[in-house]
Amino acid sequence: MSRVKICGINTPAARDAARGADWLGFVFFPPSPRAVTPAAAAALAAGVPARVGLFVRPTDDDVAAVLAAVPLDVLQLYDSPARCAALRVRFGVPVWRAIGVAAASDLPSGTEGVDGFVIEAKPPAGASRPGGNAATFDWSILRDWRAPLPWLLAGGLTPDNVAAAIRATGAPAVDVSSGVERERGTKDPELIRAFLAAAKPPPEHAR
Repeated sequence: MSRVKICGINTPAARDAARGADWLGFVFFPPSPRAVTPAAAAALAAGVPARVGLFVRPTDDDVAAVLAAVPLDVLQLYDSPARCAALRVRFGVPVWRAIGVAAASDLPSGTEGVDGFVIEAKPPAGASRPGGNAATFDWSILRDWRAPLPWLLAGGLTPDNVAAAIRATGAPAVDVSSGVERERGTKDPELIRAFLAAAKPPPEHAR
């Protein structure tokens, strides 16, 4: 059974529907339609067991301001390997580096001084935001990859394809954002519950 991260939580309804997830993600990147302020995230994160903060090329001050308001358990960073490693040391918080892939050569072969990777589709040329941009990639490139660290599969996952994605890749964890939205930037509780059910089905004997 794969673990699940629901990213882009920005309403109480989404948070409550995602209670069965292993991590809830909060976006601290203002251009995103899912972005939240540190104060809003603090209110939403109360009582959440594992909180992930998503940042895109943040300054030290950006991260410090969020951590002063929200006790994050993980920093998910879109930045260079060196910068990700430096922020891990600076703040003493585990770091996942997000990596866009289009070919096997894009996959990491070393630990890069971080704690995990988020593997997703490489953004298309001209994209205004990093991340999977609701697109899948050729999962077969993961077949012979020896992951040097724990990792999450992301990009284009939905309640309809997540079970197949897990079977195809052996992903130990999956990460979804737009795949559980009916309107851009707004999570749909019904889709969140459907995604969790597909990614974390009950054991056969419990059915």
